Amino acid sequence: MATRIEELAAVLESAPGGVFIQPHDVPDPDAIASAFALRYLLSRSGIEARVVYDREYDKIDTRRMVELLGIDLSLASEVASLDEEDWIVVVDGQSGNANIVDLGCVAVAAIDHHEPRSDASYRYSDIRPDAGSCSSIVAEYFFEAGEPLPRLVATALVYGMFVDTDNLTRGVSELDALMFYRLRAFSDAELIRRLRGSQITLRDLSIYADAFRTVETYGRLGFLRLEDADDSLIGAANDIVLSLDEVDASVAFSIRPEGVKISARSLSGGIRADDLARAVVSGLGFGGGHAHMAGGFIPAEALPPGKPVAMLVKHRAISYLEGLGG
Repeated sequence: MATRIEELAAVLESAPGGVFIQPHDVPDPDAIASAFALRYLLSRSGIEARVVYDREYDKIDTRRMVELLGIDLSLASEVASLDEEDWIVVVDGQSGNANIVDLGCVAVAAIDHHEPRSDASYRYSDIRPDAGSCSSIVAEYFFEAGEPLPRLVATALVYGMFVDTDNLTRGVSELDALMFYRLRAFSDAELIRRLRGSQITLRDLSIYADAFRTVETYGRLGFLRLEDADDSLIGAANDIVLSLDEVDASVAFSIRPEGVKISARSLSGGIRADDLARAVVSGLGFGGGHAHMAGGFIPAEALPPGKPVAMLVKHRAISYLEGLGG
């Protein structure tokens, strides 16, 4: 019986053009680690692929991860060879998602840990919404195939797991726990400590300081507003709001020229973060994610005229909570 990486390689062998691996836009450590590890595995099967992404990542730990681990990835806008004959493997996302730009290539495969989309089809797919990280799924490919794990690849996968599961405390599945245990022997603990020590910059701290003055609560639901912050910073700030003793679920939002970015978090089994995010953007934009962590976006042109964004977000989130009897 063929292993998963053998099945994927068999599909990609017939690509009429180049093969590219595409993490979601503004890739985070989990997406980057998954793409990095998958590229290495495919090369072991004779498939040469490049990792491309659409929007620059700004968070300091992501930049440090790419630098320290020597990860090779390129902005799609800087890759002249991308065309309609090329094939794409999407990791940590799925075609049609608001955070996966259409590069004009053929998306033939997807490896992801979010809910499957009903409107997407692939020649190969491995979509496991129960997994806490995409890194855990790709890590399993190595052990299933009996492939050696290079130190930097194992380190990337461990760090990707750490970030997406909030240090193995959020949405952790049996797969995540097992892969972390098995990867530890191959990873570099000192590199991981260095990455964990590079979380924010002085500029980030200034943005945090301004944002945390806006924190409000409605019952056990917290709200945070940031001014034109990047995706990673919004999520990281929202994690801090969720750590408050008085908060079980939280919504952070950032108003940008192009629209409003939403982050949702939940510690409560009765409040799903993905449903909360969808409730906030319903009829206006796009949202989704996991029970504990989710996001969404409302384009500027879809915002109701004359209604303050903060009022819109809070009203929709509170209405969702009240609908649950919360």
